[in-house]
Amino acid sequence: MSTVPAHARVVVIGAGIVGNSMVYHLARLGWRDIVQIDKGPLPNPGGSTGHASNFLFPVDHSREITDLTLDSIRQYTELGVFTQSGGFEVARTDERMQELTRRLSSARAWGIESEIVSPEAVAERVPYLDPSIIRGAFWTPGVGVVDSQRAGTLMREKAAELGALQVFPMVEVTGMDVESGRIQRVRTNSGDIEADTVVVACGVWSPKLAKMAGATIPLSPTVHQMISVGPVPQFAGTSGEISFPIVRDMDTGCYERQHGGDMEIGSYAHRPILHDPEQIPSIAQAKLSPTEMPFTEEDFDPQLEQALELMPDVLGNPDVEIRYAINGLLSTTPDGSPLLGETPEVAGLWSAAAVWVKEGPGVGRMMAEWMTTGTPEYDIHGTDIARFYPCQRSKVNVRARSAEGFNKIYGIVHPSEQWLSNRNVRLAPMHRAEEELEAVFFEAAGWERPQWYGSNASLLADYGDAVMNREAEWDARWWSPIINAEHLAMRERAGTVDLSAFAIFDVTGPGALDTVQRVAVAQMDVGEGKVVYTPVLDAAGGFRSDLTVMRLGEDHFRVVTGGGSGNIDRKWFSDRRPDPATAQVVDRTSQLTTIGLWGPRARDILGRVTQADIGPEAFKFASCHTIEIGPLAVLASRISYVGELGWELYVPMEQGARLWSLLAEAGRPDGLVPVGNGVYGNTGRIEKGYRAFGAELDAERTLVEAGMMRPRVKTADFIGREAYLRQRSEPPVTVLCTLQVDDHRSSSGTVRYMLGGEHISGPGGEPLVDGRGRHSYVTSAGSAPSLGVHLLMAYLPPEQARIGNKLAVDYMGDLFPVSVVATDATPLFDPENARIRS
Repeated sequence: MSTVPAHARVVVIGAGIVGNSMVYHLARLGWRDIVQIDKGPLPNPGGSTGHASNFLFPVDHSREITDLTLDSIRQYTELGVFTQSGGFEVARTDERMQELTRRLSSARAWGIESEIVSPEAVAERVPYLDPSIIRGAFWTPGVGVVDSQRAGTLMREKAAELGALQVFPMVEVTGMDVESGRIQRVRTNSGDIEADTVVVACGVWSPKLAKMAGATIPLSPTVHQMISVGPVPQFAGTSGEISFPIVRDMDTGCYERQHGGDMEIGSYAHRPILHDPEQIPSIAQAKLSPTEMPFTEEDFDPQLEQALELMPDVLGNPDVEIRYAINGLLSTTPDGSPLLGETPEVAGLWSAAAVWVKEGPGVGRMMAEWMTTGTPEYDIHGTDIARFYPCQRSKVNVRARSAEGFNKIYGIVHPSEQWLSNRNVRLAPMHRAEEELEAVFFEAAGWERPQWYGSNASLLADYGDAVMNREAEWDARWWSPIINAEHLAMRERAGTVDLSAFAIFDVTGPGALDTVQRVAVAQMDVGEGKVVYTPVLDAAGGFRSDLTVMRLGEDHFRVVTGGGSGNIDRKWFSDRRPDPATAQVVDRTSQLTTIGLWGPRARDILGRVTQADIGPEAFKFASCHTIEIGPLAVLASRISYVGELGWELYVPMEQGARLWSLLAEAGRPDGLVPVGNGVYGNTGRIEKGYRAFGAELDAERTLVEAGMMRPRVKTADFIGREAYLRQRSEPPVTVLCTLQVDDHRSSSGTVRYMLGGEHISGPGGEPLVDGRGRHSYVTSAGSAPSLGVHLLMAYLPPEQARIGNKLAVDYMGDLFPVSVVATDATPLFDPENARIRS
């Protein structure tokens, strides 16, 4: 055992595919004095990389995961360790065939060659498959397998050739020291290493390592069963590892693939089998490796029977025997996505965890760029480890969601599908009242948030066909026409919205103005009582967030942002304080609740419960004042995300229920209705052309492309200013547009409604590619009940961004005609914004 060096610029813990990719890309970007350690031997230290099946299917409904996978395939190919075989995802049911048409639309949206093929076409390429068992398949020729251990060795060697890397196998971490909130050293059984940057890239052991530093990496080691059978006569005489396409039997949660003369069969359909990171056996204790656990045959038997149905010529052969069988450990997370970035608890401690072989090199490159410049090439906000709140990082939640998510890996997951486990954790103070109103709750950042209210079902008769009911079950799943009825009632009268899921934090102290001015694009040196909507950019001019800021005092600013990105935003502000000694960032989310009141009668309703002057001159748009509502002191902010007159009303959490009831009583004469997030987050905003972070806005989009360029740029410096000025001087390479669906009728005669993520093409299916090489796709979709149409938002190549331009959207195997109706942020509903400013 070698003694580790006393100092390092960065310590990378883990020598699987992610750790190896990290050290190579850090070295490539100029980092030196890199130390990599692993408690196992090389080239296979015993982690998931050593037993993973190592095949790569590039198509995912997530653009982020697809980007990382495609990047990884490119890197594997450059290293000479990728073998292209092609792959089929086969369907046994009509429901799965419908899902495969969605998959094809996603493939086209990401520019990946794929097609739907017949059972006979599958059997031509996979002659040992019984075509009578399946209805069809999704064929992707770019699928292949990779030698990930060889890839890791090559990456370590390249880093060492640059004089950047020292590698220490058989060295175990025993502790980590943190001082003043920052990592300082890594303690090992071979000595201590001083380092103020540490990367935890050790897969299923990552939670154990993070805990040593007082941080949390919320993943669960989860069993994925796999067997290898052989010898397979059909593979005799083939050369190399694989000659036949890989088959994913999606409806049974299994895959079958050639591996030399054997066939490998893996399952994601068995019961979730979770392990504690602390209980994974040591290398000395493990019979095979620490992540190759004893096989539980009874869990696999049903899947083996289903595999026999599909491939009877192979698996029905008595000479083909099981030669290897494991319960292999992999990492699952509470939302199914990787855990990347600097941990929110400890500065300098980075997570590169819950990453599979198919994403490994892409993650390594993005992480290295993130650590070096702060601006990775791809938007990776959906995998930022800071996205989780403390309640989501709890062991109970991690285990519950990991177990539930395991069987979704090959599942058919609806875009709006809700998690069922570990609910009712964060409840608004008016939750009981909402239950009495028959609220249907969706979860947002752990909060139970009404999506619509069953008590509003009577509105359906009032508005008739204007609610735009949906006849197709998929389109109507996790949706209700009540949403559109609530929308129309709010536009006609008024509605209240539970906004408790907002993330709220204060920036205070003598350096507060300098902090918010540095982070925000908009001018923050405004008068007290002003409310400012502002984008937040990274140094490359891409979106980090968009949010509102209230100036409550000379040295007091309140930031309000979406719950999904609230933790990330708070960390962004805190990390970018010019002088941390003079500015504090304090989370107020659990102290305050927010209720929205909007609609043409909002002023009348609020006027019944307050003596304050809330007239249009005394209480102007984009201002905030503390007013008394009944016995409550309420911070009222006149701003709107639904394009109506009204206010966001902030009170201490314990007073929220009283405020809700006061408004409900005051609004009774005017027909006030409770309104769910189906209106607030979708129909209300899409009619107004409001952009949403994570949909239209992300790190790969700019203010110019999003149609949000302001007339002037403030003189005060802010993050991204130089890039923004450059972007303003250049023509955009893509333009955010709003499109209207012209004909909803499918080829089968069913009226269909798009949900988001679909491919946008020319009228005949011709691909549209912007200046970045991106294909056009739907970023948001939703009803516009006030206009009687269904709207889509999408980035188009500039030459296609013309009012009236006829295009098509690819949905469920059909092309539906659409027209461009807006090429900037001008709203289709109330384009003069008369209602919001009334």
